[in-house]
Amino acid sequence: MSVSEHAGQLADAADLVDVDALLGAYFDERPDPSEEGQRVAFGTSGHRGTSTARTFNEAHVLAIAEAICRYRREQGIDGPLFLGRDTHALSAPATQSIVEVLCAHGVEVMVDADDGFTPTPAISHAILTHNRGGGSGTADGIVVTPSHNPPQDGGVKYNPPHGGPADTDVTGWMQREANALLENELRDVKRTKDTSGVHRHDYVSAYVDDLPAVIDLDAIRESGLRMGVDPLGGASVAYWAAIAERHGLDLTITNDQVDPTFRFVPRDWDGKIRMDCSSPYAMAKLRDLAHQFDVAFANDPDADRHGIVTPGAGLLNPNHHLAVCISYLFGGARDWPKDTAVGKTLVSSAIIDRVAADLGRRVLEVPVGFKWFVAGLLDGTLGFGGEESAGASFLRRDGGPWSTDKDGLIPCLLAAEMTARGDDPGERYEALTERFGRPSYRRVDVAADAQQKAVLSKLSADQVTGEQLAGEPIREVLTEAPGNGAPIGGVKVVAESAWFAARPSGTEDVYKVYAESFKGDEDLERVIAEAEELVAAALGGS
Repeated sequence: MSVSEHAGQLADAADLVDVDALLGAYFDERPDPSEEGQRVAFGTSGHRGTSTARTFNEAHVLAIAEAICRYRREQGIDGPLFLGRDTHALSAPATQSIVEVLCAHGVEVMVDADDGFTPTPAISHAILTHNRGGGSGTADGIVVTPSHNPPQDGGVKYNPPHGGPADTDVTGWMQREANALLENELRDVKRTKDTSGVHRHDYVSAYVDDLPAVIDLDAIRESGLRMGVDPLGGASVAYWAAIAERHGLDLTITNDQVDPTFRFVPRDWDGKIRMDCSSPYAMAKLRDLAHQFDVAFANDPDADRHGIVTPGAGLLNPNHHLAVCISYLFGGARDWPKDTAVGKTLVSSAIIDRVAADLGRRVLEVPVGFKWFVAGLLDGTLGFGGEESAGASFLRRDGGPWSTDKDGLIPCLLAAEMTARGDDPGERYEALTERFGRPSYRRVDVAADAQQKAVLSKLSADQVTGEQLAGEPIREVLTEAPGNGAPIGGVKVVAESAWFAARPSGTEDVYKVYAESFKGDEDLERVIAEAEELVAAALGGS
């Protein structure tokens, strides 16, 4: 990976996104559904794109909203729809487009009471609260966000009544329906300017006032802990202000600006502005302030990701913080049943497996995608679900569900809770590595054409013919996740001290290699090199 000379620096004014051009293209540009790249395409987190490339325009959003309304009707979902949005420039017009379609279908739409921004975890929390509390009808939700993507992007994702990300059978149905609507030039899309179906909902109070149910805020307040937070210009700004005020915390918001150019976020590794709170480059400003606080943290624009900074360790790798959270929560901080399991994706660090085994906890290892954790978080059989990309959620202190989508705020507050109890997250991770080994972890992208990616997504275990990985016998070759038997959409190869997983990208002509070794960085490089050889041989022999 070649790192840009501008990484970690603020962008010049000339390099910032042209917001007016984005908004103009949203309404003026018409996607051509005969072009594959201009069709609706639901990835793991909904449909994303940018208006100037005709991949996220009014036509896409209207078609998606109409498809959602039709899905609701088919499924008998008759309650309110909780609608959230982040601070990307395209989120505002997309939200308005969605409202026009929802209201035309008679849907009761719940928007922020102050016309503010509403992050992903607040929507998931609202859906679960309504459906658990016996409110009128069954609720679901939409979040208008491309997550941590660059400022020019827009996105829409749907959360069914279980509150978490929609499964592929749902998004696949919606994708087909939306593209059929595009092909018919939106003739069958209903929309109205009558917004009498829109209602105000105090998302901030509902979420912030309930936080003591999932985090020991008393311990944080009584410790006098000094905390800093950078919302990175995202939807969590008002939430962190309310958390500090209502719970009496010594919490400083280091930057409360909201600007759709995100001019205040340092450039990422490739020179682009990307609001990724797990990136050491995007987090450069908060890292520089780490010495001023006992613990500091950040979120991405829809607040479904977390970044943790400590004075001693700096920015924690997401895998490191997942392991720390698991060891803390299951190591005595929560009184959850003994059979409550730990959830991890198959590309998350193997130190999680070692920590969980030491705690006597079962690990549910699933494919990439937070949707695989929904059922377990909902019924309480899963205490924690985490992804290597800094996404996680966990149960309430009493073992009930808090959210079934990624919640970037509660892992931050959990870092504060453990720090308040004298348990620095960076120091805890160091202690874990002394007991279980120090993993070296990296992800790389390897060029692959469409045909190769298609073959990789359907590999069988017997197509991987190698016998060793970095000098160790290969123990397992997986094409299905061990936790639930679901297809990986790629392959994972496991040895005693190392593993790698390879998966095709859904948006680029590459496949992604995730690799880890407990024998150091040099061995990790060997693992990556051999991974590419093993995958190339499997693709060549297919």
